[in-house]
Amino acid sequence: MICVGIDVAKDKHDCFIFNSEGEILADVFTIPNNAEGFDALLQTIRHCAKPADKIKVGLEATGHYSYNILGFLLDKGLPTYVINPLHTSLYRKSLSLRKTKTDRVDARTIATMLMSDVDLKPYTDTAYHNEELKSLTRYRFDKVKERAKLKQSVSRLVTILFPELEKMVPTLHAASVYAFLSEFPGAKQAARAHLTRLTNLLHVASKGRYGRNMAMGLRDAARCSVGSVMPAKSLELQHTIRLIRELDDEIEDIESAIQAMMEDIQSPITTIPGIGVRMGAMILAEIGDFSRFDSPDKILAYAGMSPSTYQSGQLSLSGAYSHMEKRGSKYLRYALYNATKYVCLWDPTFEAYLAKKRAEGKHYNVALSHATKKLVRLIYALENSRQPYNSVA
Repeated sequence: MICVGIDVAKDKHDCFIFNSEGEILADVFTIPNNAEGFDALLQTIRHCAKPADKIKVGLEATGHYSYNILGFLLDKGLPTYVINPLHTSLYRKSLSLRKTKTDRVDARTIATMLMSDVDLKPYTDTAYHNEELKSLTRYRFDKVKERAKLKQSVSRLVTILFPELEKMVPTLHAASVYAFLSEFPGAKQAARAHLTRLTNLLHVASKGRYGRNMAMGLRDAARCSVGSVMPAKSLELQHTIRLIRELDDEIEDIESAIQAMMEDIQSPITTIPGIGVRMGAMILAEIGDFSRFDSPDKILAYAGMSPSTYQSGQLSLSGAYSHMEKRGSKYLRYALYNATKYVCLWDPTFEAYLAKKRAEGKHYNVALSHATKKLVRLIYALENSRQPYNSVA
């Protein structure tokens, strides 16, 4: 067996090759992160390997830095293993008490792990192309988070400029309210508004829901408002609303692209009541190739949702006193947790299961974590059978 360890960096990659007999076939050498460097690595691997040799190439999951060389190795048909950096770090520390970490050492460590860890699963072409969906779902997640912060700013600014407004509308973040605040960013401006102009604006923005009565109510409230007159804050409010609208358009474009990908995938995960296209896409994108996982428990561990275990002498912490590891994908953990809440709301089986755990005296979050395990088992079964939820149930 020939094992190749690659320590990935931005501009260069350090590589190390040895065989199952412990013979170093190519001591640590550096290749540039370009086509010439990739070709040089491939030629070195082929030079070191005999036709009957089994080749394993390993590298750390270093995000976008490893994406290009990973695609190159998969295109060339080389069995490639993507290793969690935490796993590599713990393995390196187990080999020596000295605190040593260099690119050369990491390349050797990765190659040694490939030789010793028989449980590692090769990275598949399916998982590589799944990165497209993962990029979109994470991009959407970040954009939604950014929009939420801007909405908080709108609430803060309205409290300063026109505090009475919040009690007069169901939500500050409706299209009609944004249209009103964009033109009248404060109580002073709204108090001087022409009634006909204000009525028409509200009527168009609310699609007929608001009219003259609402316009009169807003103007009267503005005339006796305790809101501050701060032109700088008014300008900030207008710009914030403009940014939110731009983010709305961007998120809509992202969701359209996600929708198109999910239609191609045709996953049965969306047949589970409570899991829509966006949440289903995020779960599928973060898990990737289900063949990498031997059991649903491995997916839970990958999400960092497995209970931690601590035992030393007579002290043992497990079961009710253990805490969630939270070491895996935060995106998958978020998606599974929120999907479970909606599934328990819409599916009678999961609703009854959550109620049962609550009746046992478990805290809501603990009971929900049990329901999450049940949901992961269901998703795992559906993806392997490719059958919709109704037929399985």
